[in-house]
Order: sequence, then structure tokens, then C-alpha cells
Amino acid sequence: MPVVADFDLAALNSATKYPSILTYHELDKRNGGLVEKPTAFSGDVVLTEKVDGTNARIITLPGGDFFLGSRDELFYAHGDRVWNARHGIVEALRPLAERLTSPDDEIRVYYLEVFGGNKISRASGQYTGAQALGRRLFDVSAIDPSILQLPLPEIASWRYNDGQYFHTEERLTEIASAENIDMVPRLGTVRGSDLPTDIVGMQAFLTQHLATTLVALDEGAGGNPEGIVLRSTDRSVIAKARYENYARTLQLRARKK
Repeated sequence: MPVVADFDLAALNSATKYPSILTYHELDKRNGGLVEKPTAFSGDVVLTEKVDGTNARIITLPGGDFFLGSRDELFYAHGDRVWNARHGIVEALRPLAERLTSPDDEIRVYYLEVFGGNKISRASGQYTGAQALGRRLFDVSAIDPSILQLPLPEIASWRYNDGQYFHTEERLTEIASAENIDMVPRLGTVRGSDLPTDIVGMQAFLTQHLATTLVALDEGAGGNPEGIVLRSTDRSVIAKARYENYARTLQLRARKK
């Protein structure tokens, strides 16, 4: 395993970026609404709260070094005296990163939502009335260090074609427990065949399973949730259902009547 100084940081950044998660119902690119084409799930589906903050990552390496970053950029390396303070990511994640167990022979990436704070997102006030800062784990990946030796275009292609390995729900829960990390709230497990396939049905499903956020940081929080992430237990299928998308779609339909 090469030492940290031997890493191409651009390669590390590219290989550890979190992929985009598609909407449960397909987006209509013409108007931003949804169309009646749901994601197909089979078997058990885990429901988790989708928290509206900023996507962040902790990249841990054998030997104890780590990097912190946003979805697109690296903000901090272990030992840095100066860092990018944007979105409160380093403030929220550095204490956690410093106590995480170092992996033996892989790159382990923890993906967390950093939320609340000082207008981290438009929805910050839904989680805090006092600019409190929160973090919740939603995924963990394991990456073979040899990937970093590839040219950047090949790393990007590998990532775009689902080359990253994400742990199953069972293993994700084990890691979170072992490292004492709060996860995004689990709302329950349903059969894929029981999921609503129509847009009106999914809007009702959202209200039934998540009427208010479960990650409010103080009593001043507004409490409105963003939505739900649906994921198969082996993490082979994952999709998001956001209140905003369903409300917009039904508004667009109403205007046409």
C-alpha cells in the first residue's frame, strides 16, 4: 500500500465521489415533474430518512491517515493546519474521523449528510433554530487502492459504471455500531411488491412513513422532512422519493385541468 504522499489526490477524489441517486419515479426533464415510471424493487426494501444538508465524505486509509471532503472536492487532509471551512464539513466530521478505526488493506469511505448549521442548505431551519450542526451516516464503500493507479478518465468510467462497492444494509449497520456513528433514521422495511407504483400513492406513502423529520437538532427546528431513500438490503437498487418532487408534479397536473 503506497503512503499518502504517493497518492494522486485527483484520483483519490474521483474514485471516492458519491454517485447520483435516481428518483423513485423518473424525472420529466421538460418540466421537473415526475412520470409514472417507478423504480423496480424486489425482495425487502429498507426505508431511511433523506436528510437535506450537504453530502460529505470521510476517506480513511491504512495507517491512520484520512481526508475530508464534500461531494466534489477534498477539503482537509489529516494534520492540515489550514482547510476549507465551507458548509461546516470539517467542523462536523474531523472529530469523528480522528477516532475511526483505520482499514487494513482497503480505502474505506464513510458518506454522511452534514445538516443544519448556518444555512448549509435551504432546509437548514427544518433541523435547527439555533444553527446547530448535525451529521448522519448513510453509506460506506470499500475501494481497492489499485484503482488509484488508473488514468483519471478510466477511474471516472469505473465509477460511472457502478464500480464502487457499497456495503449491504447488514454490514453498514455493523460498521456504524462498531464505530459509534449515528445513521440516518431507519423507518422500516417493506416488500418491494408492496411499494406504490403511482405518483399519488407514493405521495401518500411519504406522509404515512415520514410526516416529520426524525433528526431535529433542537426545539426550534421547523420539522419538515425532505423525503425517503429506498434501498434493497444488498444495496443493488437505491432510489429517492422527495416531497418536493411529488408536490410539484401534482401542481403541474392541476394546472392542466
